[in-house]
Parts: sequence; C-alpha cells; structure tokens
Amino acid sequence: MTFLPKPKLHHPKLPTNTVGLTRRDYEGAISTLCAGCGHDSISAAIIQACFNLSLPPHRIAKLSGIGCSSKTPTYFLGAAHGFNSVHGRMPSVLTGAYLANRDLVYLGVSGDGDSASIGFGQFAHSIRRGVNMTYIVENNGVYGLTKGQFSATSDKGSVAKKGAVNTDQPIDLAAIAVQLGATFVARSFSGDKEQLVPLIEAALLHEGAAFIDVLSPCVAFNNHPGSTKSYDYVREHNEALNKLDIMFNRQEITVSYAPGEVTDVVQHDGSVLRLRKLHEGHDPTNRASAMHHIMDRKAAGEIVTGLIYVDPEPSALHEHLGTVTGPLNALGDAELCPGVDALAKVNASLR
Repeated sequence: MTFLPKPKLHHPKLPTNTVGLTRRDYEGAISTLCAGCGHDSISAAIIQACFNLSLPPHRIAKLSGIGCSSKTPTYFLGAAHGFNSVHGRMPSVLTGAYLANRDLVYLGVSGDGDSASIGFGQFAHSIRRGVNMTYIVENNGVYGLTKGQFSATSDKGSVAKKGAVNTDQPIDLAAIAVQLGATFVARSFSGDKEQLVPLIEAALLHEGAAFIDVLSPCVAFNNHPGSTKSYDYVREHNEALNKLDIMFNRQEITVSYAPGEVTDVVQHDGSVLRLRKLHEGHDPTNRASAMHHIMDRKAAGEIVTGLIYVDPEPSALHEHLGTVTGPLNALGDAELCPGVDALAKVNASLR
C-alpha cells in the first residue's frame, strides 16, 4: 500500500497554536518509507515549523517531483494544496502556481537526484528568478528508488554499499544557490531537529528564494562505512556556523545567550533571525564570504550547517515583474481585457 491514513482520534487536550490547531492537524498519511529514513525526520520538522508559525494548512502549497523525497509531502500537511509533478520539473510547476496566486505559501520538496541531475536547470532558474518559495532538498547522495546508484551530490571517493567508488566531483547545491542569487541559503542534517526546525521557520517567512539542503541518510543504500552521507559520518563532520533562533513580531522577544557575538537580521514581516556566531569571521549577510566559507570548510573535511547566507532586503519574482499586488487568478474580465485603447498604448510604447 502506498497510502495509509492516520487514525482521527487523538487526545482532546493537545496543545494548540494561535489559530487553534494542534500539531496533529499538520500531519499527513502514515509514512511508507524505510524505518529510520532521514526523510521522515524532515517531514516531522516541517510539521513542527508550520505548527509553530500557526500557518493555516489551506494557505500552503506543497509541490514535489519524483523520488523518495518527493513522496514525503504525502506524510505532512494533509490539508494543504499539493501537486506531485514529473521528475525534475517541480520548480517550473511551482513557479507557475506562484505567478498565478502569490497569496499562498509555497513549499517545494525535492531530492538530490531530482534537483541535481534531471532537474538541475529547473533548480537553477527558479533560484535565480527569485521565486518566493522554500525549496528543500532531502539529500541522501543516492537514487533510493532505483536501488542506490550514486547521485550528482555523492562525494568523490565515497563508497557505495556494494563497494563501487565514486570518481565524479560532487555538486554542492547550497554553494550553487548562493552563487545563483538565492536570498536565503542554509544546510542542515535530518538528525538535528533543534537546528532544522528554526531554519525551516525562517525560510517560510522569508520573502524570496529560500533554499535548504538537508543531509538525509538513506538507511537502505547509503548508511555504511565509506559513505559521506551516513548518520555517523555527518555527525562526526558536522560543523555548525551559528545558533539560530527566530522571534515572531506577534510575540514578546525574550532570549538568553552565553557570551558571544550576536547578529540580528530583521525579515520583511518583522520577524527577527537572531544568530550567535560559532565560526569567527563568517558573515551570513555577505554572499562572497558565504561562498568562501563553504569552500574553505569543505577543503578541511567539514560539512557546514546552519544559516549560510541571508539577504536582509530580499525581493521576489512578482516585484521583479511589476505585477499587481493581488493574485493573478483573481482578476476579472475588466482587468484582463481592458480594451483596444489600452492595447494601443502598449503597442505604441514598444515601437
């Protein structure tokens, strides 16, 4: 079976958020992924982040492509809008939906095979155009559905379950997202919910292209000695850039930190990203510094996690195109067909 509904009964006194929903209201069907799959931990983090933000599920649109990762939207936000596209084409479908209705919160879920190979061009253009979305790649370094071949994010020299050695250079999607102009770039680990949940919260509130690369071990094909995407390897080589908290403008801000440098980044809606720097010299608001830090720590054998880059003054595709403030799918005949005089003015301006 590929779909298992969860029981509707639950404890009557479950905690509720500010819109009166419980965490259970943000869940989906029972997962059919392998027990221990990192993707299920990411689904749990998305559920927690949306619950914390008090986002009404009907205001969220979740889109995916093909792969183990792209199955996961079935397992969270069962009451949200959803579309499962073909392999690698999630970004263009999401872009079209966003252009038609800018009032929804867009969440794109993909995998390393889906985004770094067949969908690599789609990934690149959605990022550089500034589509207002949270783009999450569940990165396990293999093609899980087709039995564990190396993906384009597999590190050179990593060893497959059956002993084959990868001889190709890997694609670092986080570094490419920084280079392409994403205004929010982060990397995390599916096993680090304390770090991942606030990153997803911040990305969902961000006005612009927000990208999160989440290392998510495949327990069936890529969780063995020799793999650089296994639970043990990521835990041993994880180097956090910063400690992140997000404070919403509707809540009183109270925070306590040990001594250390603190940076506040105010987002477009008034929420505040508060970062306690763990790595000296890393400025998360400097694009060139972010690129250098990723490459520098990679050369040292470290996996950089945390908020890598954020633009304090982001903009999104609708602003770039100068469209109307309301959703395009709500326009009536009068706005869509303004008449021959308006057409004549447009034609005259192009001569």
